[in-house]
Amino acid sequence: MSERKMSSSRKHQLKSLMLSIAKGLLEEEESEQQVEKARYMAETCPPVSMPRTMQELLELCREIHHKIDVIDEERYNLEMKVNKSDKEIDDLKIKVQDVMGKFKKPVLKKVRMSADAMLKALLGSKHTVNLDLRANLKQVKKEVKEEDKELRDVGDWRKNIEDKAGMDGRKKMFEAEA
Repeated sequence: MSERKMSSSRKHQLKSLMLSIAKGLLEEEESEQQVEKARYMAETCPPVSMPRTMQELLELCREIHHKIDVIDEERYNLEMKVNKSDKEIDDLKIKVQDVMGKFKKPVLKKVRMSADAMLKALLGSKHTVNLDLRANLKQVKKEVKEEDKELRDVGDWRKNIEDKAGMDGRKKMFEAEA
């Protein structure tokens, strides 16, 4: 099957037709939004009648405060729903990444924590573990070997060489070993 190419005049005509239809839809949507806004404002905000007495003024203030409280509750509820939805979206994104096999390592904050605090956080507050690392170390006593003492006591190296020089020195070495 050979594909026919559309002429540029036909493309231009279709494009202008689509744009005119889209413009009409946008204007219609905008007029619907204005009607909806006017209806909502008339429903929630009736025209204010200015009170003439102090009692009427106080009553009007109470009504306004009550409406503000109701609106704040709605705003708070909507914020919580949005936050919950965001968390669910993040969890689902992580699940999708796990399934796909490509996981981006999240950037973690550096936290300074002692070993005791870390164990307490991991094990909970019921298990109190005290890490005194110095108490767990083995104590090693330094033993001074006799050979090291001899080496220190030798003193001048020239005198030591003269004593071992010749046959008498070798004889003394063998006698000392035996």
